Amino acid sequence: MTATANISTNNSSGIAHILFVCKTCASVWQDGKRQGESGGEKLLRQLQHLAQNWDLRDDFPIQEVECMSACNRSCVVAFAAGGKLTYLFGDLTADGSASAVLECASQYYAKPDGLLPWSERPEALKKGILARIPPLGS
Repeated sequence: MTATANISTNNSSGIAHILFVCKTCASVWQDGKRQGESGGEKLLRQLQHLAQNWDLRDDFPIQEVECMSACNRSCVVAFAAGGKLTYLFGDLTADGSASAVLECASQYYAKPDGLLPWSERPEALKKGILARIPPLGS
């Protein structure tokens, strides 16, 4: 894993947030080697570009992950924070999902428990939920 931002940043309540992005998603393979840019790399690049003007860019860093083991549901991202639910989303398009991901991340950031009701999520993240994991200690 390679961090693309400082992951020790906390919000006013002291909770560190992180947006994980699988960079291997939607890869094309030939002879056991990945060919060209993957869909995950494309999504990651778009997220990094949009995050330059995102209000939470310093409080909700983006971290690329080599693989999140949801290959049949790519592209995949996850929202995580101490004491909050962790969400894993898949079936995201490499082109056109980045703004919805950051919008949903903003909603997640604002919720003390991280709960993201289906009706409040951006359209791109309504159908692709792969997991909602309870916070540690729950």
